[in-house]
Amino acid sequence: MKIGILGLGLIGGSLGYDLRSQGHYVLGVSRRDSTCQRAIALGSIDEASCNLSLLAAADIVFICTPIGLIVPQFKQLINHLSAATIVTDVGSVKAPIVKALAPLWENFVGGHPMAGTTDSGIEAAQRNLFVGRPYVLTPDATTPTTAIAILEEIVRSLGANIYYCQPEQHDRAVSWISHLPVMVSGSLIAACMGETDPQVLQLAKNLASTGFRDTSRVGGGNPELGVMMAQYNRQALLRSLQQYRHNLDEFINLIEQENWAALEQKFQSNQKVRPEFVE
Repeated sequence: MKIGILGLGLIGGSLGYDLRSQGHYVLGVSRRDSTCQRAIALGSIDEASCNLSLLAAADIVFICTPIGLIVPQFKQLINHLSAATIVTDVGSVKAPIVKALAPLWENFVGGHPMAGTTDSGIEAAQRNLFVGRPYVLTPDATTPTTAIAILEEIVRSLGANIYYCQPEQHDRAVSWISHLPVMVSGSLIAACMGETDPQVLQLAKNLASTGFRDTSRVGGGNPELGVMMAQYNRQALLRSLQQYRHNLDEFINLIEQENWAALEQKFQSNQKVRPEFVE
C-alpha cells in the first residue's frame, strides 16, 4: 500500500519508519526541502517533496502537521486526492478538526496516537514509538466502515492499542491526562523562577533531581504544542484547570490549618488511585 505522510516531524517521521518496516511505500511531504532530504537519508520515507501533489498516489494519508495547520493543509490536500483516498490526522484535539473536515471528505477518520517525546522534528523520530501506546480513532456515524477497518489494520500493525470514542469525549479525557499536566508543569517551572533570592534560586537548580525532572518535563517541551492545546481545547482545558485550582486550594487550606490527618488521607487516596491511570 502507498501511504502518504504530510508533516515530517516526530510523529510523521516515526510513522514512516514503522510503516516502511511493514512493507508499505511511504510518500512524505514537508514545508522544507531539507527536511524531505533528511527524512529520506534517515530511512523514514521512500520519496519526499514539498509539493502536495506527491500524495495523489497515496491510498491513505496521515496529516501530521501542528494542530493549527491541519484544517488549512487538508483543504489544499484534497484537491490532489481521489475520492477513495482515506485521510486521517494525528492531532491531540479532535472535536474542532472532525467538525471541520468530516463534512468535506467522506473517508476522513480522526485519530490521535498517544505517544511522543518532548523533542520535535525529523531527528526526534524513532522506530516502534507506538508499540503498546493508546491510539484513539474518532469516526462519526457517516464514516464508511471500510475506511475505519483499513485504518484500524494499519494502526494495529504499529503495535498500538486502539480506542474508539466521540471527538468531544476524547477532548475532555485528554484535557485531564495530557493538556492539564502541560499547564501544571509549565506553571511549576514559572513558579520556581519566581524565587527572588538569586542564591536560593541557584541552589534549587543545583539540587533539582528526579522529582523536578519528572514533574517539569512536559511543561518544558514544545511551546507551540502547548499553545495549540490551549487554543483548540480551550473549553475542556479551562474546566480541568478550574477543578485543579479547587484541589490545590484544598491542599493549601489543609496546610494552613495544620490538618495533617486530612492531608494524609488525601495522599493515601492519591496513592490508591494513581495506578488506575499509569499501570
